[in-house]
Amino acid sequence: MKTVILYATDTMADWEYGHLLAGLTMAEQAAPGRFKLVVASEGPGEYVTTMGGLRLHPDLQLSELDLDNVAALILPGADTWGAGHDAILRVAGDLLLAGTPVAAICGATLGLARRGLLNDRPHTSNAPEFLLGAHEYQGAAHYLSQKSVTDGNLITAPATAPIEFARAVFERLELFPQPMIDAWYGLYTTGDKKYFDQLTGAAE
Repeated sequence: MKTVILYATDTMADWEYGHLLAGLTMAEQAAPGRFKLVVASEGPGEYVTTMGGLRLHPDLQLSELDLDNVAALILPGADTWGAGHDAILRVAGDLLLAGTPVAAICGATLGLARRGLLNDRPHTSNAPEFLLGAHEYQGAAHYLSQKSVTDGNLITAPATAPIEFARAVFERLELFPQPMIDAWYGLYTTGDKKYFDQLTGAAE
């Protein structure tokens, strides 16, 4: 069974991955054995405290990951991406080279920029200026002011676009049929009942 890895770190921004995790859980329940969500952290056996104050106990540490079995890596934003996170950034680089999806939102895009992983690929973030503090970042010409950007196996988004971020991952993993994804996106961006009816119909 392939694993979708959520990287857990202190101050991780709860709202940035909530829609995505709910969708992954729903897909896992609808089609058991396809994907399994695994929460991984850098240190062994340590709790992580999110920005909202939740304490999470990760399933495993990064050194235990089987990269050949990873379906996607999810990197949420946090206040700490301006330094450190070397282990997970190495993992992200290895996965991108192997063609495995890596999805980064908000501060995590700064981490990728620090690793030089955005230098040659279309991407987005919180703002162009947000990435300029990374000395390794040479990708300003590839920056797109969009709610999410998918370039092959790389997905990026700003903090203000968790729904677009989730949709991009759903589509990249083909987690649901496209009509279902479109209806889900319409419902959560407009609240219009017609999308709920479409979502219900697409799920049946």
